[in-house]
Amino acid sequence: MERFRGQGLYLLDEPEAALSPQRQLAALVHIFDLVKRDLQFIIAIHSPILMGYLDAWIYECTEQGIARVAYEETEHFKVTRAFLANPAAHAADLVRR
Repeated sequence: MERFRGQGLYLLDEPEAALSPQRQLAALVHIFDLVKRDLQFIIAIHSPILMGYLDAWIYECTEQGIARVAYEETEHFKVTRAFLANPAAHAADLVRR
């Protein structure tokens, strides 16, 4: 929080690296508080937790180019949801490959 001073545009590259899910939730709250103070963010991210930020504009880079996508359409959301729905079956399928 101390690094974000004044209004501005901040670029973050994978701020979730090495953060537990609990800490990612705390970061989500901090980002929300900073946005209320008129700070703006562009964040390169893989975390479905931080991608769940309210009103986030999510862009996905693919071989076809860059496109805005809904949260539920991101690969990270789909993979996480599939795994959490049935971890044992998902893990078993992975080791069979």
